[in-house]
This record gives sequence, C-alpha cells and structure tokens, in this order.
Amino acid sequence: MSAIFGVLGLADSDRSFVNTLGQEVVYDAVNQVLAMHSADLMAALTVFVDGETESFKFKYKLPGGGYLQKRGGQAQSGNVKRTGEWNVALPLEDFGAAIGGDDVTLAYMTLQELNAHLDTITQQDINTMRLEILKALLDNVQYTHGDPIHGDLTVEPLANGDSVTYPPVLGAAAEATENHYIETNYAPTSITDTNDPFVTAAAELEEHFGAPSGGGNIVQFINPDAVPDVRDLAAFVPVSDMGILPGQDTATLLGLPGNLPGRLLGRHDEAGVWIVEWRFLPATYQIAIHLDAPRPLRIRRDPENTGLPRGLQLVSTSDVYPLQNSHYRNRFGVAVANRLNGVVLELGTGGTYTVPSGYSH
Repeated sequence: MSAIFGVLGLADSDRSFVNTLGQEVVYDAVNQVLAMHSADLMAALTVFVDGETESFKFKYKLPGGGYLQKRGGQAQSGNVKRTGEWNVALPLEDFGAAIGGDDVTLAYMTLQELNAHLDTITQQDINTMRLEILKALLDNVQYTHGDPIHGDLTVEPLANGDSVTYPPVLGAAAEATENHYIETNYAPTSITDTNDPFVTAAAELEEHFGAPSGGGNIVQFINPDAVPDVRDLAAFVPVSDMGILPGQDTATLLGLPGNLPGRLLGRHDEAGVWIVEWRFLPATYQIAIHLDAPRPLRIRRDPENTGLPRGLQLVSTSDVYPLQNSHYRNRFGVAVANRLNGVVLELGTGGTYTVPSGYSH
C-alpha cells in the first residue's frame, strides 16, 4: 500500500520517521488511504452485495401471482393479498486491530514499517469481509443475532426450504417454498456431462429471473479442485489466452463480465453460465449468482447521525507512557436480503446439504 507515500507527497524510498512528520499529519494520511481501500473493496464486492443500509430490519417484498377472478353480473371481486415477502434482519459486528509498542520503538518507526503494518491490517479487513460474505451465503441455518440496541434479530439465509412462500416460478401460478441449498449426490471428481452442476444451478435461478434468448448472465464460482473435470465438459468454452490468437473456426467468448473475484475460466454454453475459479471457496462447494437480478446480500452500517465512521478507520491513538497504541476498526454486518438470488451446491454424497466447517454462525 505505497499510497501512504503518495498521500504524504514522499517517494517510497524516503527514510522518513512517523514522529518526524508529525502524528496528526500521518493520522490524517492513514485515514485517507483507508478510505480508498474501503471504496476499492466495496467495488470488488458488487457481485454479492446489493448496497449498504442503516436499517436493522425490513421486509423484502416481491409481487405475488395467480389469476384474475371471473366475475358475473354486478358481483364484486374478492379481495386478494399480495404474497412474496419475508423479513430481513441484519447483524452489526465490531471488528478491529491495533498497532502498539513502546515510545522508543515508535519513535524509530519509519513510514516503510508503518506501511507494512497497514498492509497487514487492510489484508485482515479484506479477509474478514470475505469470510462474512461466505458465511452469509454458505450457512443455510437461521440464527439469532443479539443486537445491544434492538434486541434479538432473526437472520435468514438464502431460501432453505422453510415455511416462507415465494412468488410463482416461471410457468406456474401458485406461490411455493424454495430450497437453494442443494447436495448434488456426486463428488467433484464425478462432474460429467450427465452430472453437470451448472445446469442444476442455472435451472434454479432461471425459474425465478428468466432465461433470455442468447444465454443468461449467471456466474458460478468453483473451487480449483473442480477445474480439471469442469474443463472436460462438452459445453465448456474457455476464455481465450491473452497470448494466443484463436483460430478462424474457434469459438471465442464475448462480453466478459467484470468485477468478479477469482479467475474467469470460461462459459457453459448450454446453461448460459460464466464459470469462475475462486480459491477461497471450500473444496466441495459452488455458489451461483444471477448478475441481472438484485444481489443476495446487504451490508449494515451504523446510522450516519451517530457520527461513527464507516469502513476501516484509524479511530483512536492512546499514549500511556511508555506504551503507545493505534486502534483500527470496521463496524459492519452482512446478511441475505434477496433469498432467491443465490444457489449453493455441495458436491457430495451425504444425502443432505451440510454447512462447511468454519462457516456456521
């Protein structure tokens, strides 16, 4: 994160000391750099996150289905009630880290050393946000978040087969329950043209959001362990290598999506799915998202009128001789809002979906 040098107008090679430049000047520069980091991080998360909110609880509403009533004479129509709504509650957690040492150590701290500390904290911030996103998507169990101000909040996962009824899928007229956590009953090494996880995931999403002519805009994230077998699928079309000019009769992908975490491998030309290798997914799990529908997650932040800063911030420094500490904090919470835009596949043979170890709330 050499941006700290640019903010201060220094060259990377300058051997400048924090105390020489002044604590207040460095404090302001650090927060400017962290603000840029937070903006970049949010841009990278747009595939999963449908914005931020100050609300701790709200209703997610969709239109219902059914048919108009046949009337006769002057008879009045019966009242109808819109369905297709569910409660959304979002947690709010306090994450932090600190840099500390005695007064002599910090007096001799160069900007290069401070830069290394900041790199560590920003990487921890990225890791934490990514983990919270994956937990929100991979955990199929409703849980209770104890909010110190609003009391117990019930946080919901993606559609998990509970009693909530969703608007009719395309081709149907009645509301129904949904389960978007699927165990495939085959292992990653058994992916074939018959055992095709992309067809499965696309069908679940397209029944809610449609399948336009010419292919849909669904992205499916896979673990590297599944890549060799995915490349063997007859419907797999790889992204052209930047160093290779495709031949005249070679299929070439167009309109590649941007801002996707991981490495875009190619496209499934039957299911209409972009395939992305993402090393942070657990080995036997895959996640599919429809890019043309509202994203599944929301991020909760403190209300602006509280004055609490948003994103990763250097919130305070303390000086109790001979120790000095700088405290960094990021307050946020991640939860599912659109319970329909997301399908999680577990490639396994256990019979039912199991939350991967380390991803339960």
